Amino acid sequence: MSLVTKKCTPCSGGVPPLEKDEIEVLMKELSPRWRLTHGAKRLLRKESFDDFLKPMEFANEIGKMAEEQWHHPELHVGHGHLDIEVWTHKINGLVESDFIFASKVDRILEG
Repeated sequence: MSLVTKKCTPCSGGVPPLEKDEIEVLMKELSPRWRLTHGAKRLLRKESFDDFLKPMEFANEIGKMAEEQWHHPELHVGHGHLDIEVWTHKINGLVESDFIFASKVDRILEG
């Protein structure tokens, strides 16, 4: 089953973060625009735009999807850019839901 068709599962803590080999497999299902940061504990995608309105529109669309999925990223919006950072705060690492969320962001940004 493709990541984008799955639903995020809220994490209540107490679950181990994904191992490096699991992360590498899931990264292959995402846009190459995603990169790992913070010692492979977070996903980050940075997008550039020519104005302020377009990144705000995408941020709002991602925000609506985040509420539906009950999985909330860090969004950094400014003139000409939108940065999306995803990780599971309760475990300070990555779980499958982070990759599901990122795949849904890919669908929004790449239509």
